[in-house]
Amino acid sequence: MDTLAARKARGAFFTPPELCAYVAEWAIRAPSDRVFEPSCGDAEFLLAAGERLAALGSGAPALEGVELHGLSATHARRRLGAAGLPSAGVEVGDFFDLEARQSYDAVIGNPPYVRYQDFSGLNRQKSRALALRHKVALTGLASSWAAFTVHAAEFVAPTGRLGLVLPAELMTVNYAAPVRSFLLRRFGHVRLVLFEERVFPGVLEEVVLLMAEGTGGTDHFELFQSQDLMDLEAMPGSTTWSPPSTEGKWLGALLSAPSAAAYRAATEGPLFTTLEQWGSTTLGMVTGDNGFFTLSPAEVARRRLRPEEVVAISPPGSRHLRGLSLTAGAWEALGAGGQHTYLFRPDETSLRALSPGARRLIAEGEDAGVDERYKCRVRTPWWRVPAVATPDLFFTYMNNDAPQFATNPTGAKHLNSVHGINLAAPHRRLGRSLLPLAALNTITLLGAELVGRAYGGGMLKVEPKEADLLPVPTPAFVELRSAELRKVRPEVLRLLAAGHLGEATALVDHALFAGTLGDQQLCDLGAARSRLRERRRARNGSKK
Repeated sequence: MDTLAARKARGAFFTPPELCAYVAEWAIRAPSDRVFEPSCGDAEFLLAAGERLAALGSGAPALEGVELHGLSATHARRRLGAAGLPSAGVEVGDFFDLEARQSYDAVIGNPPYVRYQDFSGLNRQKSRALALRHKVALTGLASSWAAFTVHAAEFVAPTGRLGLVLPAELMTVNYAAPVRSFLLRRFGHVRLVLFEERVFPGVLEEVVLLMAEGTGGTDHFELFQSQDLMDLEAMPGSTTWSPPSTEGKWLGALLSAPSAAAYRAATEGPLFTTLEQWGSTTLGMVTGDNGFFTLSPAEVARRRLRPEEVVAISPPGSRHLRGLSLTAGAWEALGAGGQHTYLFRPDETSLRALSPGARRLIAEGEDAGVDERYKCRVRTPWWRVPAVATPDLFFTYMNNDAPQFATNPTGAKHLNSVHGINLAAPHRRLGRSLLPLAALNTITLLGAELVGRAYGGGMLKVEPKEADLLPVPTPAFVELRSAELRKVRPEVLRLLAAGHLGEATALVDHALFAGTLGDQQLCDLGAARSRLRERRRARNGSKK
């Protein structure tokens, strides 16, 4: 039986018929066009192609497909036969095993989407080797669609068209950089269609339509934005965007021309640099079970754990890091309120050297099976979490609104619910005192939307390598504006405590940019940031 779980495991998400019809109508232009669907599932794209060819007057439509899953292929043949398309050929097999042949006028479909964690073994090796044959080097983080897209493009005739439904990761993730570069090299015209609302029922992943044709390469692409499937036919005009680099992210295409110009002028000028110039971004500690390893001060006292058996930490989560600094008073208040401000991590690795309370805690963990959790069972001893350097700053990398920095004067360690920033020695004093405040500016917040990625539910996530590219004011600029920044700090803290990030940002903007950026430029940048943020959030409450 082909269950939902089984389909999800192989990355099979059935495409809405309206989407298939739209792609087929664009890609198929003559009754003699040969059509290929490289992962045909239940043949939704081939059915749409058959209708399109019939409308064009084709008496013998040339339709071919391949499908890895035998039951789906059988179902596809039945549907095609019932639709009067018995000559359509559906082959059972692995698309990655087919030799590329540039002989199809239209290659259309919805490639399987299997994340890198589940896309492993021989399948991953085969796909990466195949992409490399097409001169595209994919990393081990690439999901299945990346190699699939590259291979599918090589089945398109020189005058043909490629129409695929892809994850919007195409535009945003680092591992897709070689695919983006390949598409601009391979095709003479590249068009993308984005949706404001989710178009796959029950699927949080955002999608984009890739519509590419011709040969000879291009330095730009067209971008169309549609509200939803019903809005496809009435889409407004497109915008044209040239990526700053061949492999750079494409999310900047969503900016208006004035916003893009203002952002480029600011971030490429002398006032801004990237976060990696201030220091390095680090992952937090991975315990394997925060519920077991993190403790409140009351629990530490109740268990009579020794000081050397626990480590002060920023509690799990990041809500408490919205006020520029995790002060000693704030940390103590969190603990007094029952927050888990300690991590069980004894200095000793010998059970015999531990306190009775520590030994009892470890025994309780083994009774509960904590020692069998993956991260626990692969380390020795299982109950000693690997340490990380104490960060100068915390960075909230998973956000509904915006990422923020917080100074770490308490010297607390961090879990993997936040990133740590270890500042370079020349910038440590300045960075600790003013970088969290200076980073609350419109340009940095807009940069976070561009370097990060949107996840299901509308969350913005910024991985360490993406954080390295975050645009922030240079140390020299922060030093130059230090007096103005310190003046607004008390009011910014008050506004942040009240949840008024927008007003706090306006104060920081004035302190930083007075005399350097005009009001209209800041207005354009702020509007761009708001638009990207609201677009990301809209997917959380969009129509099904």
